[in-house]
Amino acid sequence: MTPITQASPAEVRDGLASGEILLVDVREPNEYAFERIPGALLYPLSTFDPKAVPAGDRKLVVQCAAGGRSMRAAQALVAAGHALVVNLEGGINAWKAAGLPLIRIDPASGRVVEYGRC
Repeated sequence: MTPITQASPAEVRDGLASGEILLVDVREPNEYAFERIPGALLYPLSTFDPKAVPAGDRKLVVQCAAGGRSMRAAQALVAAGHALVVNLEGGINAWKAAGLPLIRIDPASGRVVEYGRC
């Protein structure tokens, strides 16, 4: 199997800002609803279909909570023919630890309670 490249949270932030990447979140809908990286599209691993992920000229960066599920999805994307696939090293946990922007929702009210730090 082709080795999957890892990207740091800072590299992913820069790629999102420049429009060079498409961020694919493979966590489950309840995890995504609670908190997510701005710009991430949800494709849960439990129903993951690599052919449903938009192909294009942007690099696909896959993320989950810590990096395990996203690595499995990245391997499936490569096996399905996607050429530019990268895993967010450490997932959203590493993103949060780096203090990067995050959309966080209060489950009681549905209101955005945090939009991270830049």
